[in-house]
Amino acid sequence: MTTAVDEIAARWLRRYHPADADAVRLVCFPHAGGSASFYHPVSARFAPTAEVISLQYPGRQDRRKEPCVADLGTLADLITEQLLALDTRPTVFFGHSMGAALAFETAWRLEQKGAGPREVLASGRRAPSTTRAEEVHLRDDDGIVAEMKRLNGTAAGVLGDEEILRMALPALRGDYRAIETYSCPADRRVACDLTVLTGDADPLTTVAEAERWQDHTTGGYQLRTYAGGHFFLVQHLAAVQAEIARALAPAS
Repeated sequence: MTTAVDEIAARWLRRYHPADADAVRLVCFPHAGGSASFYHPVSARFAPTAEVISLQYPGRQDRRKEPCVADLGTLADLITEQLLALDTRPTVFFGHSMGAALAFETAWRLEQKGAGPREVLASGRRAPSTTRAEEVHLRDDDGIVAEMKRLNGTAAGVLGDEEILRMALPALRGDYRAIETYSCPADRRVACDLTVLTGDADPLTTVAEAERWQDHTTGGYQLRTYAGGHFFLVQHLAAVQAEIARALAPAS
């Protein structure tokens, strides 16, 4: 019998492929305007030896009638609540762009409750306490579309489809508000290992800004730099998946 709690969990946590009973868990955090389905290829790659969970934030796709959560801390609180309800098993987080900051904040919250992941892979995002003056969320619709084109994060076909764009813009604006108003204390650190992935030509993150992630962990730290812009992970999918495979492998 499906309960109300199960229905809420199903809205947040998407599993596209079955997993072995003893599988390690991989939790994937989408970028601003992104959805759980962005990580379907990752799920296909790692199931069934990994239980791949893709987060579906409110305000998009089948959750588009729900209001976006425009505060990153509140969104991290809500995700933490869902992940705490799962069984305990070795867990790895992967987040890109806004998802990287959200993965970090969720990991920090879970560690306060003794349930943190063993590693966070933070992709395409500068260190949490490194700030820039950004106001994309205050632009008109055309201004947000221009930013999407600049980052090359959305297929040209979607950008040319007015109906799909109209559906996506509220989620984009809400997510941009969440990440652009996010602030993190300089002394906030996780205890888990932290692997940072960055593009060497990312307009949103310099390599120096990515290096400052090392100030936010007391665990192991490594930086991987790839040729490309903000969505370098699409161009270097095999290499990024190799990093995920390393993180998911049993500890030696």
